[in-house]
Amino acid sequence: MSNQHWMQRDLDVLWHPCTQMKDHERLPLIPIRRGEGVWLEDFEGKRYLDAVSSWWVNVFGHANARIGERIKEQVDQLEHVMLAGFSHQPVVELSERLVQITPPGLSRVFFADNGSSGIEVALKMSFHYWLNSGQPAKKRFVTLTNSYHGETVAAMSVGDVALFTDTYKALLLDTLKVQSPDCYLRPEGVSWEEHSRTMFAAMEQTLAEHHHEVAAVIVEPLIQGAGGMRMYHPVYLKLLREACDRYGVHLIHDEIAVGFGRTGTMFACEQAGITPDFLVLSKALTGGYLPMAAVLTTDEVYAAFYDEYATLRAFLHSHTYTGNPLACAAALATLDIFEQDGVIEANKRLAARMASATAHLVDHPHVAEVRQTGMALAIEMVQDKAGKVAYPWQERRGLKVYEHALTRGALLRPLGSVVYFLPPYVISEEQIDFLAEVASEGIDLATRTSVSVAVGDNRYPGFRDPG
Repeated sequence: MSNQHWMQRDLDVLWHPCTQMKDHERLPLIPIRRGEGVWLEDFEGKRYLDAVSSWWVNVFGHANARIGERIKEQVDQLEHVMLAGFSHQPVVELSERLVQITPPGLSRVFFADNGSSGIEVALKMSFHYWLNSGQPAKKRFVTLTNSYHGETVAAMSVGDVALFTDTYKALLLDTLKVQSPDCYLRPEGVSWEEHSRTMFAAMEQTLAEHHHEVAAVIVEPLIQGAGGMRMYHPVYLKLLREACDRYGVHLIHDEIAVGFGRTGTMFACEQAGITPDFLVLSKALTGGYLPMAAVLTTDEVYAAFYDEYATLRAFLHSHTYTGNPLACAAALATLDIFEQDGVIEANKRLAARMASATAHLVDHPHVAEVRQTGMALAIEMVQDKAGKVAYPWQERRGLKVYEHALTRGALLRPLGSVVYFLPPYVISEEQIDFLAEVASEGIDLATRTSVSVAVGDNRYPGFRDPG
């Protein structure tokens, strides 16, 4: 059957995520029939190189035989059992392995169904810890500007991308926002490390003034993903860990997008040599196969809930599919590939190729910055290079890159005017060169015309088209 057939059936019944559905009156929906490696194939045989790992989850390619076989084996044994009062082999083995590979001190694993739910778990655990510890005043959270932690209400509350949060302000928690260490905004001649150190002063001041009412600080370590792939130096995380210890505040690392090798190390917190109080993992955890999140924390946090039932100190939070055996099987296979194939070391070569393939864009008249952390690379388009003046969001310059990439057989889904690569780790150097070529063409097309004088709404100066 044709793409048109499936597109029409889809539009008759589906409401797609992160989408203004009216766009599809002119923008074709792409129905995918099958995937293989870095490629997605539609119903008419056209292939698209998945440069964004299908929303940052697919690290070892579509239809990966090793992950698929592990899931098939598990299907014949046990598909699901509730994790309250029961357990099973895959969830025990996965928990043991996560404790082994994460930074020292993270010794307890709590499972959830997806990234946003994992964030909710960490926030609730932190708040509840202080309540159980006799400090009920510690109930606020500190977060960075331009941060994103998910779409559920508490997760939105600790985010700061206005496009996602403004509509729902009446529902959100009262949080403390601290200026991001985002190195895109550093003064000329200032290094990433120096800028990140300087920006920490605002966090220090906030904790000094509010630590008595703060439960935790939550950050996306090293890369602020949905905020436009903005990046900062690991020194900020080291300073933050020290400050949280001094002021008696928990540190939550949201590594949903950046964990499992994306930043160049297995986990981003390793680059700062620290252990957070809560480490939230999802996305690549199952290799892109099944939804699952894991929240790792310390024995100290666990002990605050361990008591007789009548004290009502237990963490009575649950998800129906917590620790699902099929998802655990996918995660175990994913960890096997990391362990057996030397993935982190191999990624260094791929990251270097991403850098060299896009190096020429540094000189593009409408590219303000090409930035990279490990296997994440971002190219920021601007109308004025010298002043880093952004394009008005209404012009949707990134959408033009997306549309061009589809014609060339690539899935690039920019964040506003930020074109980025987060490819599966099975991508080849030649495929990286292809992506760089397609992105360069798309950027040329998207920046060819001048800014429209009709644009006047400045509510969202940053990233109007979510990626």
